[in-house]
Amino acid sequence: MSSIKRAAEAATPAERKPLAVWLAGSIRFDAYAALAERLAGEVADPRGRDPTLVLCELEPCITIGRAGSRADVRLSEDDLKDRRLALRFTGRGGGAVLHGPGQVVAAMFARLEDLGLPPFDVGGFVDRFVRGLAAAIATVRCGSGVSVPGLHGVAGRSGMLASVGLAVRRGVVCHGAFVNVCPALDVCHRIDTIPSRTMPGGLEVAGTMGSIEADVQRRVRLQDVRTALVQSLADAFDVPRTHVNSGFPIRIQTPPSQPEVVSRVG
Repeated sequence: MSSIKRAAEAATPAERKPLAVWLAGSIRFDAYAALAERLAGEVADPRGRDPTLVLCELEPCITIGRAGSRADVRLSEDDLKDRRLALRFTGRGGGAVLHGPGQVVAAMFARLEDLGLPPFDVGGFVDRFVRGLAAAIATVRCGSGVSVPGLHGVAGRSGMLASVGLAVRRGVVCHGAFVNVCPALDVCHRIDTIPSRTMPGGLEVAGTMGSIEADVQRRVRLQDVRTALVQSLADAFDVPRTHVNSGFPIRIQTPPSQPEVVSRVG
């Protein structure tokens, strides 16, 4: 039996660490980047912090991951200045994403082994993570978004409902997904998060982000989406138990603006 297989089978769900869930509020990008840096380090220690899921909201800005570029943001410098939107390049995967009110950030920090996965099975993590996102969206919208292979997200009629952007550092998966619940879509539709494409069967996948509320044409509460995300992601990773907390797991002083330091995979 290979060492990877032994590592995956070493712990049953009951023997694995619980998932610490933090229902947090709004946070500036610089403070979030510092939070992610600290959490990645603390979770990397096998005797350290439990796998951690932070549900929060980033204050208005546009982040651009490794798969994106400035050309994906179809706003001039004057437009950005008028809307008070800063552009931030980050070490996560994925493309350009607008953040602000009406969006839930679901950020996971965990050693893959602590989630019952082989130590290098990033693909297995992504598959389960996206499955959890799709299940949560189905719960709140009386239907389901579409998980499209290769997109690393969940697509709907109005555009991408959830976009995934991950990084792996010190054997720890970090960052996560941006779930659009009820944001204003005028700016979203001027940002190409993924390349538009037509999938086999004729499914048209827009490159911009939509929202759950736009898809169902009714009000959707952020707290309902947060609740669904906690349950669906816990089910997707078969975690033995969850500990739900309010606030942020670490008190972070907003640091001076500086590039995020992260080891990149993918």
